Amino acid sequence: MTEASPYVSINPANGEILATYPLQTDAELEGLLSAAQIAFRGEWAAMGLDGRARIVGQAATLMVERSELLAQLATLEMGKRIAESRDEVAISASILAYYAENAATFLAPRPIKSERFDAHVECGPLGVLLGIQPWNYPYYQLARFAAPNLVAGNTLLVKHAPGVPQCALAFEQLFIDAGAPVGAYANVFLTNDQAGAVIDDPRVQGVALTGSERAGEAIASRAGRNLKKSTMELGGSDAFIVLEDADMEQTVGLAVIGRVGNCGQTCIGAKRFIIVGEDRTKAFVDGLASALDQLAPGDPMNEATSYGPLSSSAALNRILQQVEIAVAHGGNIVRGGHRIDRPGAFLEPTIITQIDASNPAYREEFFGPVAIILTARDEDEAVAIANDSPFGLGGSIYTPDIERAKQLASRIETGMVFVNYPSISAPELPFGGIKRSGYGKELSSYGIEEFINRKLVCTVLGSTTGLVG
Repeated sequence: MTEASPYVSINPANGEILATYPLQTDAELEGLLSAAQIAFRGEWAAMGLDGRARIVGQAATLMVERSELLAQLATLEMGKRIAESRDEVAISASILAYYAENAATFLAPRPIKSERFDAHVECGPLGVLLGIQPWNYPYYQLARFAAPNLVAGNTLLVKHAPGVPQCALAFEQLFIDAGAPVGAYANVFLTNDQAGAVIDDPRVQGVALTGSERAGEAIASRAGRNLKKSTMELGGSDAFIVLEDADMEQTVGLAVIGRVGNCGQTCIGAKRFIIVGEDRTKAFVDGLASALDQLAPGDPMNEATSYGPLSSSAALNRILQQVEIAVAHGGNIVRGGHRIDRPGAFLEPTIITQIDASNPAYREEFFGPVAIILTARDEDEAVAIANDSPFGLGGSIYTPDIERAKQLASRIETGMVFVNYPSISAPELPFGGIKRSGYGKELSSYGIEEFINRKLVCTVLGSTTGLVG
């Protein structure tokens, strides 16, 4: 393979190249596919659910034991603050442990009540799956895909993002050291064309993508042409709805968490801030600007740093271009909007107001620390603005009236709505969106059901009169 490898680990805090990894040849890829198929039919299947759960559980234990090393790798490769990297390692390990502990319950045979049949539905694996995962949460995204599908009995090839190859290899090593057989879980360094060929391969039964809309369109189309199951977790532009009775100081503090956590590089980050009332909007913007002024950019490995870099210079330049276009269409920068004058991919936390429906920023996803401020006359208009988006991942509502918030949540066109806290993730909470945010669920009992065969096993007990066969 003569093509230069895109798998380059670069520290976004200073631009230093850390490591480069070669692409796999087509022959090497064929070996990995063959090993995955052999493991699915052989040793991985023979282990049974209990054996597979023990290995995934041991991987969780190893992840906890290696937490500091793993956290440092994530900070070095994609720039998140070390405290956030430690939190990511912790939730990733908890996801592995969650499925190791609960898969037997989730996958238990389900009896069908009938006087004519002795019938049940049993849950079995589909086969070899391909996972295509992004860089923003280099362990958490892998854990969401790997934990349920491995315990269920599928075998996995995982194409991680080119910018986090060290994290990808470290995660793979967890399963190797936990005792998984060759072929159960394999990290692959592939081109997009090679990934497409994997989807076409008849041994592969499904594909799970977390990524951009453009990637979703390409991968879903290819899977569809092959009549293969797919799940898509794509972009988001979560609404952060502040009702007129919300505590302003508390809500501003939560807005900072929702917008600049992971430097704003999260699908479920709060991105569109919809405030009920003009005066309240001004108070919110003033409070948010003051809070953002307190953030101290610096080395994300330093415990004292409260604001880190974006994941790459390319990511920074994309955001700067979006900000420029938003302003050209009438947007007003209240704070930020520029690169921070220091080495690394640092962007000033940014607030943009005066955005109307004709501005591209009204419907775009800003994958970085940029807050779009919108004003609503009342709660009905707030809901209308929230729903006027091509995305439908998550969102949040702020009010002391919990029942009112729940009623409004039912009117929001998303896969998730949170009350009085920005969108979050936990092993037991189903994760996924609608509209151009994709389809399918991850996590909870729903996450293990996406790539299983719900097989009916039925014995006829009596007369077949009136049946169709």
